[in-house]
Amino acid sequence: MTEQRTAKQERRAAAKAAAARAAQVKRRNQALAGAGAGLAVIAVLVAVFFIARSGGDGEDVGSPALTTTASPTPSVAAEPQPPASSQPPPAPQTDLDPALQNKPEVKAGSGTLTKLVVTPIVKGKGPAVKAGQTITVNYVGVTYAKGEEFDASWKAGQPVSFPIGTGQVIPGWDQGLVGVPVGSRVQLDIPADLAYGENPQGGAPAGALRFVVDVLAAQ
Repeated sequence: MTEQRTAKQERRAAAKAAAARAAQVKRRNQALAGAGAGLAVIAVLVAVFFIARSGGDGEDVGSPALTTTASPTPSVAAEPQPPASSQPPPAPQTDLDPALQNKPEVKAGSGTLTKLVVTPIVKGKGPAVKAGQTITVNYVGVTYAKGEEFDASWKAGQPVSFPIGTGQVIPGWDQGLVGVPVGSRVQLDIPADLAYGENPQGGAPAGALRFVVDVLAAQ
């Protein structure tokens, strides 16, 4: 009887030891699984971080290839910045010459242009434009040599407004439009050095240019 009890006790002890080992193994496996899941989450977060920094395709978001947009069609009207004043741009006067209601035909020039030439076409009755004023104009721009139109406010169906005589537009405009009476239509023949130059960037027209500008208002 004593031997049977001893054998039973040994079996019970062995069973308890086996159960304890099994529980220990289970806890260790759970801990390893939890650590593995944590590492997986960290790996995913790191991957998302680097994808976000690269813009999702392996290129730096600060790269010019991603941040630089194509240059718009060269436009004198697109160059000026909005006036610093919160006042609205000047509205066109109502007593303008009827000729200013229609887009002018602008042809090529002749010869070599070496200086700015301002030719009145319609003389306005308003006050002379002053440097620092904001003016409202319609315009057509063509290359001087071939008469090829490269820009015109008439395409948008409305005039544009910008400061004049303050470096917001090409020098030929700043110099040629200051002093012109409001209500005038003038032709500006502008040499390359007062326009965009002989080798401009961004698709701007090269060489001498000719503009016909209608000065509709100034304030």
